[in-house]
Amino acid sequence: MIDTSAKLFSMTHSVEISGRTLTKRYASWPRDEPAREWAALTVLSRAAPGLTPTPLELSTDPTPSLTMTVVPGEPLGGSLTSAQTTALGDALQSLWSVPVDGLAPIDLQALVDRTRSGLVALRDTDGVIAEAARTWLDNEPTDLTAVHDPVVAHGDPNLTNYLWDGARVRIVDFEDAGLGDRTVELANLVEHLSWRQTDPTSLVRRFSADPARFRAARCLWAGFWLTLIGPGGPSADRNPPGTAEAQAQRLLRLVAG
Repeated sequence: MIDTSAKLFSMTHSVEISGRTLTKRYASWPRDEPAREWAALTVLSRAAPGLTPTPLELSTDPTPSLTMTVVPGEPLGGSLTSAQTTALGDALQSLWSVPVDGLAPIDLQALVDRTRSGLVALRDTDGVIAEAARTWLDNEPTDLTAVHDPVVAHGDPNLTNYLWDGARVRIVDFEDAGLGDRTVELANLVEHLSWRQTDPTSLVRRFSADPARFRAARCLWAGFWLTLIGPGGPSADRNPPGTAEAQAQRLLRLVAG
């Protein structure tokens, strides 16, 4: 099974459920993740009630924790049904329709810098992984840091963060959330490793992103994933043999257009 738990900065948090409330205790918070999650859930619970947990309390003593309501549903995964894909699209539509006032911006430049640095390290390895790294570096995606279509950026579109109750999808885990760009967020979702068994075509058509900008964003995220699961990456040993090579081939196809 492919491991899709890696985040922009890998971390592990503890979760305690008591009745209808859940308390998340943060193990690390280099980018002020507790405040990001609190801010996003506060905005979303007011503007789109029922889409996400409702935040109840943010504590910093002795370490940061956030208490919120529990939302129903089971994590999505594998190959989605048509109904699940449509419901996920509805959830994303709701998410991306909420005003972004008061949210800290996503630091996309940090992602670009980390991806470039990781691929520089991979270009001197062997085989298709090295080829993909060199190809990306020779054809670096165009600048995506300007926000063209501001949305609430979830930041972590792992399928397990979308809960399906048989009728609708709700969204959880907003520690990476902030103000982002819709096309970049759509590309983040499409290129997430958890999506390999599901065709995202209907979602791409639904949100009709600019083709050139969408392709550039997909190349960025595909390169990022190669740095995660390639040799020396934080998730290199968590996936079956051949996963990194398959990602390298995917990256080459994306860059080629």
